[in-house]
Order: sequence, then C-alpha cells, then structure tokens
Amino acid sequence: MATRLYRSTSLRMIEALNAGAPLMHRAGAAAADWATQLATQRECPVLILAGPGNNGGDAFEAARLLRERFFATCVVFAGDPLALPPDAAAACKRFSDAGGTTIGAIPDSGRWSLIIDGLFGLGLGRAPAGQYAEWIATANALAVRDTCPLLALDCPSGLDADTGRAFSPCIRASHTITFIGAKPGLLTADGPDHCGEVRVAELDLSPSTDVPADGHLVSAADFATHARPRPLNSHKGSFGSAGILGGAPSMVGAAFLAGRAALKLGAGRVYIGLLDPQPPACDLLQPELMLRRSQALMQAELTALACGPGLGGSLEASELLETAIASVLPLLLDADALNLVASEGNLQVALASRSNPAILTPHPAEAARLLESGTAEVQGDRIAAALEIAERYRCHVALKGCGTVIATVDGRWWINSTGNPGMATAGMGDVLSGLIVALLAQGWPVDAALRAGVYLHGAAADRLVTSGVGPIGLTAGEVIDTARLIFNEWSAA
Repeated sequence: MATRLYRSTSLRMIEALNAGAPLMHRAGAAAADWATQLATQRECPVLILAGPGNNGGDAFEAARLLRERFFATCVVFAGDPLALPPDAAAACKRFSDAGGTTIGAIPDSGRWSLIIDGLFGLGLGRAPAGQYAEWIATANALAVRDTCPLLALDCPSGLDADTGRAFSPCIRASHTITFIGAKPGLLTADGPDHCGEVRVAELDLSPSTDVPADGHLVSAADFATHARPRPLNSHKGSFGSAGILGGAPSMVGAAFLAGRAALKLGAGRVYIGLLDPQPPACDLLQPELMLRRSQALMQAELTALACGPGLGGSLEASELLETAIASVLPLLLDADALNLVASEGNLQVALASRSNPAILTPHPAEAARLLESGTAEVQGDRIAAALEIAERYRCHVALKGCGTVIATVDGRWWINSTGNPGMATAGMGDVLSGLIVALLAQGWPVDAALRAGVYLHGAAADRLVTSGVGPIGLTAGEVIDTARLIFNEWSAA
C-alpha cells in the first residue's frame, strides 16, 4: 500500500479527532525507542533540546523514558513550564516528578552520544530566531564535531513540513521520526537534505480512517498490474510505435537519448523526427531507431508521441508542436516544447482543449515560465506549483527535482522518492521522456505511465550508484540499460 502523505492541517484534524488518546506519551515512547538504538556511545550523555510547544512535550517524554533506561541526559529548555500547552506541560511535570532537571543553555563542554531536536517540529512557519536559532546552529555543529546522530522529532526544526522549504537556520538531522503520518515536506525540496532517514510512528492510530490522505508516495505497487510478462505470440506491432520530435541543430543527441530509452523500455518501433536540416543518416550506436524529417514524423503510424528533446524555439518547432498538440495521440511535452507553450497563447489554449490530457515534465525553471512566476516561488511550494500547472493546462505534471512531484488533472498528487544527485546532469530529462513515451506507446494509462517512468528513472540511477557508478559523473545514457533491467525484473515478478 502506498505511503500516505498529510499536510499539517490534516494532521491537526486527526489530532483533534483523537484528543482523548495519549498521543504525546506514544510519541515520546517511539522517539525513545529509536534513540536507544542510535545512542551507541553510552559513556556520553544524550543532549535533548526541548522547545516551547508540543514538540517540547514530545522531547520531555523521550527524556523521561531514556532516563528510565539509564541513559544520562542533558535537557535544554528555556521556556516557562507554566506557559507550555496543556499536554506538553503535563509531560514536563512527569519529567520533573521523575527527577529530571533542565538547564537554560547548551553546555560549552562535553561530548554527546546523540542529540535530539524537540524544538519546533510542525509548529514553526518562519525562520527560527534568537536563542533558538543559536541552539539549532550549535546542535548542527556538535553533531558534526562528535560524529553523533541527530534525531529530529516529527520534523527538523526550521523545515516547513508542508513544502520542504528550509528556513535558516534549520536542523540538519541524520534521522527523523515523524508522528501519525508522513509529511510531504520531508520528501521534497530541502526536506531530504535535512531529514536523513525517516521513520513514521502512527501512534496506534489509523489516520486514513479519520481524514483522507492529501497525497501519496509513489510506489512500484501503484503500477504493478501493468508490468506483466509478454505473451509468447507477440510481434513488434504488439508493443506500439513511439515518436520523438526534436533534434534541432546541435541538439540531435537529446532526441537520440530519448529514442534509445524508448526502444530499450520496450516500444516495438521508435521513430525520431529531427529538425536539423542536415541530420545524420542513422544513430550509429542504436541503428534500430528510425530517423525521419520532422515534417514526416506524424505520417508514421504512432501510438504515442514525445515532443521537446532538443526541439529548439524556431517557427518550425512551434508549428510542429501545434500539430502534435492537435493530434489524438498520447502526448508528452518536455524541455523546449514547454518553453514554447509558456510563450505562445495559442499553444496554451490548444493544450488545455485536448480531449485526452497530455503529460508535462518541467524542471523548476520551466515550471516557473509556465506559471509566469519565478523559480524560487515554484520551489517554495512544489506541490502547489505542480497542481496549478495541472489545473491551468489540463495536463498531468511531473515537476522534476529532489522529490519529483506528480500532479494529475483531477487534483491528486504524489511525491517520488527514488533518484539521487547524480541525475543533475545533461540529458536526464530526455531519457525520462523516452521511458514514459515507451510506456504510453505500449498502451499504459497516462497517469500510470507517468508515475512508473519517474519512479523507474530514479530507481535505475539509484542502482547504478549502489554499484559504484556515480553519483559524481553519472551520465544520462548509463541509466537506460539499468532501467531496462529493472523493468524486466518488474515484468517477471
């Protein structure tokens, strides 16, 4: 079952519906259990930072339980116990009644086996200030100095749990235990850099029975029914014909990368329509690809079409794109095709008027052009940006980047967790286009093809890194064969 994702508003609703349950005690117990595993240097104490809200209450519960397990603890708390929210105040009292004490500042000396961040969690939507900002910076530095784990409770302090935007300063945790349900901000934008390993503690609740999930994490189970072994009685026509439109002068390689990916992910035929007026006669590395003049591509009997890899911004490119959008083919637009759509109102109208939604795969700068905004605004709330593009253009969207966000026309969204920094290199988007159009050509539903292509793309890059290829120096072309291997594993399973 796909991991459910909840925004803070939904989590508050779940908490309110379960107000009678001892949620803070359960959260502290879950935190203490993981802390017990992480604090391996028992000769050094655990440093616990407790904030002025309910996240501080979670920290007090964890501290009390760690003391019961004979861990030496140092709890730093600068607030007024009487000003804490009721549940947190009760947790603080239980800690004090058990003999626990607090100090008002992080000690200047001593080494730590573990640092626990219980400052703000979900409770901060702005940059930390004052002594709390100093504590965050100090905690990050101490974790590096002592090479000890830094465990964040619910969400690293300074990180927006809804969007993944990291304020400055922000806890850079090695581990995050998040409560009730997973939060989207832990998985996209700055989140993965600040959360480390994430575990979900549901606190003995069933969140989905109380409040529907806002989104989901992409899972291979989402599209498992579409990845099947091929019938023995097959021929190349059984698996569709993918078209790639692109390859303007000096950018033929982009179209070739997309075509190679489409071919190796199982499209029966792959046609490439090149805009270069002096195109190569064939792809010497992949002679199975069938090259056409750009105008002749649409005359092939295609079952899906990708436009954009190396397309350029010429008048010819614009006219060809208009023809492609007007077709009834399953359609993917990337790269220069997106830039043309962003700059030409007639293309926008045509795209939004299609009877079958197309797929758009922008990176943040391309998304900003589509929204007539800035890249910072897109990255500030990647989910909202993807949903807005989907609604405005009536298309399914994959907003690429750390934690690619997938949004559909009907308002559903997912976050993809596969992939790594080695993918930040030229040609990766072209390969993704080829993978997705291959699935479309083989008859996959549009939303399943989009999620599967994005997930597979990242999974292939991850496997390469695991095997020692990258992340530094990983190339787009290397991902293709590994994607084929993984896809065949799925189909065999």
